[in-house]
Amino acid sequence: MKQSKIKEIIKQGEGIAVEFKECKTTLSKDVYDTVCAFLNRSGGELLLGVRDDGKISGIGLDYVEQIKKDFVTAINNPQKISPSFYLSIEEIVVEGKMILYVYVPESSQVHRCNGKIFDRNEDGDFNITENTNLVTALYIRKQTTYSENRVYPYVNIDDLRADLIARARKLATIQKPNHPWGAMTDTELVKSSQMYLKDYQSGKEGYTLAAVLLLGKDDVILSVLPHFRIDAILRKQNVERYEDRDDIRTNLMDSYDRLMAFAAKHLPDKFFIENGQRISLRDNIFREIFANILIHREYINPFPAKFVIEKESIFTENSNKPHGHGLIDPANFTPFPKNPVLARFFRQIGWAEELGAGVRKLAKFGKAYFGAEPKLYEKDIFRIIIPTVNLSAKQVSEQVSEQVSEQVVHILEFCREPKKKHEILKHIDLSPVYLNYKRHIQPLINKGLLELTISDKPQSSKQKYQTTEKGLLLLNSR
Repeated sequence: MKQSKIKEIIKQGEGIAVEFKECKTTLSKDVYDTVCAFLNRSGGELLLGVRDDGKISGIGLDYVEQIKKDFVTAINNPQKISPSFYLSIEEIVVEGKMILYVYVPESSQVHRCNGKIFDRNEDGDFNITENTNLVTALYIRKQTTYSENRVYPYVNIDDLRADLIARARKLATIQKPNHPWGAMTDTELVKSSQMYLKDYQSGKEGYTLAAVLLLGKDDVILSVLPHFRIDAILRKQNVERYEDRDDIRTNLMDSYDRLMAFAAKHLPDKFFIENGQRISLRDNIFREIFANILIHREYINPFPAKFVIEKESIFTENSNKPHGHGLIDPANFTPFPKNPVLARFFRQIGWAEELGAGVRKLAKFGKAYFGAEPKLYEKDIFRIIIPTVNLSAKQVSEQVSEQVSEQVVHILEFCREPKKKHEILKHIDLSPVYLNYKRHIQPLINKGLLELTISDKPQSSKQKYQTTEKGLLLLNSR
């Protein structure tokens, strides 16, 4: 957050999406009323250390850390804000004084502060708890704005996969050993994740679309959303067809695994040192890309999500409810939650960052991996486009160097021109039996070093195998 942006907010003054609190030495009690109202309305920006008239009073430096700690603790306490909502605070120095900035996104849920429901208007926060009409209207607005909240009263706990719930519980407790999911039943876990709601238009209640997408059995998902599909495509040689494809029509947890496996199969890795730790750039980048495809997609729209690897670029597409149009600037943008329940679930199991952090992380790691920052376009169809021409032989070599033997080099050199299976095995002095094919040729196909010349007919009698671009880069690097 830049100082110029803060000055613009202060100049704009308080309104339906902006609130100032002085909080010089401690948090005022009505800070949480404002947070609750922002969550329930359209989100907003909260500045601590600024008076109502826009004069910057600043936070006492001796009190900054305690105020931040108190705020984060309270926001994550369901006794204060229910359901709890993760928010972060940013320190900004303006005119020599410390200001704390909090961006509060709109939530897909109805929140309470100390048991009361607050909404927002131009005059500030107001308690609507006892106004049945306003409360009902609020619930209806949330359910119609966020399709993940759509209620399916005839879906029951048996329509969800117990093994996926158990896996989510395990992943969450790995992230946080005392995570409350650890002591919950399956039903309690799903309900605590705000995936069981009441529909205030029909009066019915039940599990939501988010529950079905995350944890549902495949037949239930396809019954609820017949058009649901994610296409993962490798298309480098023939732009009219493809060399590999995964047509994914399953729950979001397994979808994530299959997308990650597809990227690992067809893209090189490059290890990177961050804070003294060796990390996988490829996994970190595509973790963010695939989380975006799954979390921020508008699922009611039948447009299929896509992940496509082409010769000179990688791109993704997914249907979207845009908030603004055009190229996203990672250094200066306001994140907006598309499916907050899905996003929160992914954060609990360690598969997603806090809102906005993933875009900045993608920009950072993307440049190190691809040599250029990924471009993100906010439109009705959300797109991520990444040039891959800078993927170097060095990166390919790093991925497979530990597994490369002289035999592999001989095979790749031999297959610069397409060769049949028995010719390859004879070249390395092996008999043409299936076991030798499985041990010595199939692994090179799996690593993307060899490819089939007739990809859509693997068992063709005319089938041959040739060294891929990735394999050639490896040979050149040696």
